Amino acid sequence: MLTTSLRHCTNININLLVQSKRHILRQFSNLPKMCMCGTRYQRQTIFYRVHSTQSDHHRQKVIIETTAPKIVLNKQIKEDKKERDFRLFWRDKVDPYIKLARWDKPIGVYLLYFPSTWSIALASIPGNVDLYTSLHTAGLFLAGAGLMRGAGCTINDLWDRDIDKQVERTANRPLVAGLISEKQAIAFLALQLSLGLGILLQFNCYSVLLGASSMFFVITYPLAKRFTNYPQVYLGATFNWGALLGYSVLQGHLEPSVCVPLYIAAMAWTVLYDTIYAHQDKVDDSRIGVKSTALTFGEHTKPALTAALSISLAGFSLAGYAADLNVLYYAGLIAFAGHAGRQIYTLDTDNPADCAKKFKSNAVVGFIILMGILGGGYNKYMENREKFKGKDNLEATKSCLFG
Repeated sequence: MLTTSLRHCTNININLLVQSKRHILRQFSNLPKMCMCGTRYQRQTIFYRVHSTQSDHHRQKVIIETTAPKIVLNKQIKEDKKERDFRLFWRDKVDPYIKLARWDKPIGVYLLYFPSTWSIALASIPGNVDLYTSLHTAGLFLAGAGLMRGAGCTINDLWDRDIDKQVERTANRPLVAGLISEKQAIAFLALQLSLGLGILLQFNCYSVLLGASSMFFVITYPLAKRFTNYPQVYLGATFNWGALLGYSVLQGHLEPSVCVPLYIAAMAWTVLYDTIYAHQDKVDDSRIGVKSTALTFGEHTKPALTAALSISLAGFSLAGYAADLNVLYYAGLIAFAGHAGRQIYTLDTDNPADCAKKFKSNAVVGFIILMGILGGGYNKYMENREKFKGKDNLEATKSCLFG
């Protein structure tokens, strides 16, 4: 019995001791605590502050990391808006004018420019003009080719906007689609012609008059398809004016034995490639009454193109002979004959895609002829430069207005 009483007393004391310890610990936990730095803080379950430099740095880092994505997001939104606004501006305000001038299709600029380069190269062979002047002139002609080709296309679309509506290939042009008004097109044309005039005035007076005379052809060419079955011949006369102008800019005059056959050769070449081009639209042209050599030649297109190639080769040969070019030039003519002959032989006049591909390949022809002139005339040019060293013909290359 004594043992039982002692055991019961012990259990009571132990329980009291445990409860007292828990109470003391609970009270102790609510007392203010001391930090290592000497600051007191209250230990609580939810609200507490750790007083340390490391904690403040961490809290600042959290704030920065939390707000940075928002700043980046706002910046990205602004950049996206600028990009979207630029795309809309380009699409609505700039691109229609580029398409009106066909600057998005540079093949026309190449075909207009190459005859000028042939003429400039031939005019350089006499050696009385330095290389810088020749290259500078070629650069001006490149800018002029871009402007005048754009002006020609703008004039063409102004004349033909009613016809273009009825042709599948041209139905989406800016004037037809209403992306540009007639007044805006005329203002754009005036700008191009003004810039072109600024380039023309860099040349001698003879060349200014010669270049200005081409405007009759530029303005009236779009009408040719209404009154002649050979509008491509009219285009050749217009498009290859640079074959005359390039020579006169450097020499102050035309050399008929060189310039006339070169001009005729370039015209025949234009008839060749533009007849191929015209076969794309022959169905629509026949339906609406528009004339072209594609319709005129019809089933005899390949023999007619072969004749045009023969005339072109004869003209180039005569021009090269008059300029005293060597065998490298005639090697270039053989390459031209092979390229054009293959075009004619493999041409599918009923396949618009094939016609377009072969038309575009004529940029290679322009380069072949240019390389032939440079290679065939190099030795003679170097000999003549020695003769005229220090005696350049500055009068011929002086600007009519600014000289």
